[in-house]
Amino acid sequence: MSRIAVIAGQGRLAPAVIAALDDPLVYALDGFAPPEIAATPFRLERLVPFIDDLLAAGVGRVVFAGAVRRPRLDPEAFDPRTAQLVPRILGAMQSGDDAALREVLKVFEESDLAICGVGEVIPDLIPEPGVLAGDPTGADRRDAARGAEILSGTGHFDIGQGVVVAQGLCLAIETLPGTEAMLDFARLHAGLRPDPNGARGVFFKAPKPGQDRRVDLPTIGPDTIAQVAAAGLAGIAWQAGGVIVLDRDETVRRAEAAGVFLWARE
Repeated sequence: MSRIAVIAGQGRLAPAVIAALDDPLVYALDGFAPPEIAATPFRLERLVPFIDDLLAAGVGRVVFAGAVRRPRLDPEAFDPRTAQLVPRILGAMQSGDDAALREVLKVFEESDLAICGVGEVIPDLIPEPGVLAGDPTGADRRDAARGAEILSGTGHFDIGQGVVVAQGLCLAIETLPGTEAMLDFARLHAGLRPDPNGARGVFFKAPKPGQDRRVDLPTIGPDTIAQVAAAGLAGIAWQAGGVIVLDRDETVRRAEAAGVFLWARE
């Protein structure tokens, strides 16, 4: 049977995936390995030789787990075969990071490497529809619906996977700086809610429309609870089947302690 390789990015997802697998090979893009993981580094400028190494090691399946920002490429570091892919990948980059990532995945698949989604490896990381903690009010549910509407409209711009909505108004939207920066912005501007005594607001998260769900699924975890509570929000809602919840028991425990609801929305 073929071996499985994990391409580890930053954050808590990669360690969880590695722990759930039986003796995976672990690699990381140079400069993006989680500090607690022993990962063999590779560079995009030598993507084709890296794929050759995977095949030589008997790898047949690859899981991408964790956050990676677009690296700076060194034109002098490209090997001749990877250099032939540059026009193809650069062309995809003109349509955004999602398109570039899809093109890289195609390169793996063209070498008979199957891309496995995290949900295939650890299905329990992606909750079924339902409320995991707390009890969203009618106003919270309306704000979540508004958040879903906003993300469905911004998705094709390849902007982000999260939004904060309070009393029907968009307080913040996730962009390149990430979720933590967005929630901090929402905290600083909580006073913009029309009714100070009204609904506190909802953090809504969902994959981008048309996103390849085998990679880069939105993720929440215990640390997200503290950020949402600090922003004064009522809870977190997300598209059921499209968001990873890390360390679910601890995430639920912290949510209940902080009075923050957790809702996997249909």
